Parts: sequence; C-alpha cells; structure tokens
Amino acid sequence: MSWLWAIIVGLVLGLIAKAIIPGKQQIPLWLTAVFGILGSVLGNTVATWIGVNDTRGIDWIRHLLQLIGAVAVVGVGDMVYASMKGNRQRT
Repeated sequence: MSWLWAIIVGLVLGLIAKAIIPGKQQIPLWLTAVFGILGSVLGNTVATWIGVNDTRGIDWIRHLLQLIGAVAVVGVGDMVYASMKGNRQRT
C-alpha cells in the first residue's frame, strides 16, 4: 500500500510542480509521476537532515520541502527530456 501512496503523492506533487514552473513542459504524465516521487524523496531527505521530518501535527515544513524538491526535479528533468528528445529527432 505504501507504493500506491508514493505513486499518488508523486503524481500530485509532479502536477503541482508543472503548474508552478512557467511555460509548457514536454514530459509525459508517467514521467511527471516519477519526477514527483524523486522530488518527494529529495524533500524527505532534506527534512531529515535539518531535523523536521517528524513533528507533532501536520509536517508543513516537510511537505514544503517535498514540493520544492519536486519543482527542482521536474524542472531539471524536463530540460533533460527536451534535450534528449530534440537530439533524437535530429539524427
């Protein structure tokens, strides 16, 4: 069941990240979910490093870090995907 939640949260975070990033992203929906999951893991890692991974109540700081991680991963991933897709079409 935890994998299902990871996929759902990754998809939601990825879609929010795509909405935050200006312009149109070229990545497909499945890659958005994967990048969202990776961003969530990155945000959780940073939250653990700074000691806010488990607090009383809702972990707003951890969730914000997950969103920031998703925005970063989706942004970089979209650039890499677009450059790979562009190179593939040129050859």
